[in-house]
Amino acid sequence: MAHEKFADKARRPLPGIDPDEPLEKVSGWKVVGPGLVVAATGVGAADLVATLTAGSRFGYGLLWAVVLGTVLKIILVEGAGRYSLATGRTIFEGWRSLGKWTTVYFGPYIIIWGFVYGATAMSSAALPLAALFPVLPLWAWAVLMGLLGFAMVWFGRYAVVEKIAALMVGIMFVVVVGLAVLTVPNIPEMLRGFVPLIPEGGVVYTLALAGGIGGTITLAAYGYWLREKGWYRPGWMRVMQLDNAAAYTVTGIFVVAMLVVGVEVLYSAGYAISAGDEGLLELGEILKDRYGDVIGTAFLVGFWAASFSSLIGVWSGVSLMFADFWGNLREKPSGHPDTITGGKYFRFYLLWLTFPPMLLFLLDRPVFLILLYGVLGALFMPFLAITLVWLLNTDRTPRRWRNGAFTNVALALCAVLFIVLGLYQAWDTLQDVVAWFRG
Repeated sequence: MAHEKFADKARRPLPGIDPDEPLEKVSGWKVVGPGLVVAATGVGAADLVATLTAGSRFGYGLLWAVVLGTVLKIILVEGAGRYSLATGRTIFEGWRSLGKWTTVYFGPYIIIWGFVYGATAMSSAALPLAALFPVLPLWAWAVLMGLLGFAMVWFGRYAVVEKIAALMVGIMFVVVVGLAVLTVPNIPEMLRGFVPLIPEGGVVYTLALAGGIGGTITLAAYGYWLREKGWYRPGWMRVMQLDNAAAYTVTGIFVVAMLVVGVEVLYSAGYAISAGDEGLLELGEILKDRYGDVIGTAFLVGFWAASFSSLIGVWSGVSLMFADFWGNLREKPSGHPDTITGGKYFRFYLLWLTFPPMLLFLLDRPVFLILLYGVLGALFMPFLAITLVWLLNTDRTPRRWRNGAFTNVALALCAVLFIVLGLYQAWDTLQDVVAWFRG
């Protein structure tokens, strides 16, 4: 069969790839790169709301879950990067070598996900701007955000995306960490939050913080950004590992700071916010009342930075994934001009992410799309964790770069965590659809 021939090919080393070549030395800010992009892309407005809500309900009781989630993301993304550098192949080439079932799953997923997420990302980036500058309706700001992201990625290169991500992360970090410091957190209570206990009624929130924060398809895009950066050989392994660890450590600090805000601003005063992105607008108003207009406005700017960084990252990274997927189906090698940034397959998906989703601003989301998006999305993180275990423990990866015992245990924990979280997400999606039908 065709996929069996591809699997045999995936086991053979690529010409010029030596798994034992010396590792590159790290110097200065050379370590800052694709990890910052994948981390900035993964943490969006929905993650901020989930963290705030957990803090407002359980105080510091789930702080340990934030730390666990950060460690698991470091391991998961490192696995994706290690496979790409060790083999010289993309993650989709690896998936394809596992059998036709991976393509059957991934093809519909990336098309449906892109259509629905495109509208979600544009709306999320538009919400704080509509609050700050109410001269335009929300849908108009959403269209402008989509067009701005489209132009930046269409006419730019990876270096542009990396610089934008670094700027957005800087804004997010300064605003949220500064706000956490301003709230004067209760340090003894924070320290007690590192004890791994699940409070009553906190199972779903524990799963969300440990597995869902920063967990999207963009984790698998890391290997593509490594290639765009020029890190494509085993010699870059140490640089990649430090880049990934540094970026997710920054993200972990950012998420912890958001939890502190949820505890000290919402939990301590008995406030509750909405579950959607609108909850961040409500927090902005609460911050204005408590600390003044400057702080409230600064928070909305941080909200926008988090949302827009996710938009830019998806427009770049997932377009690269689609281009590689489509190119592979047409037997074009990864790195072919049609499959890289600016290639025709890349630009097709970029158009798909931007313009068709604008129709959803005018119409209610079709019910079948909600259902498929929710279920397929819930399956992706288990799919990534399980396939990485498979790829990184077999002869598809050179022996030197296969998993150790600790990594296998961590990835197995990721898989179990994501499966349980995925079942919860799929159930919530089904309930939403039933509620929609009932009016």
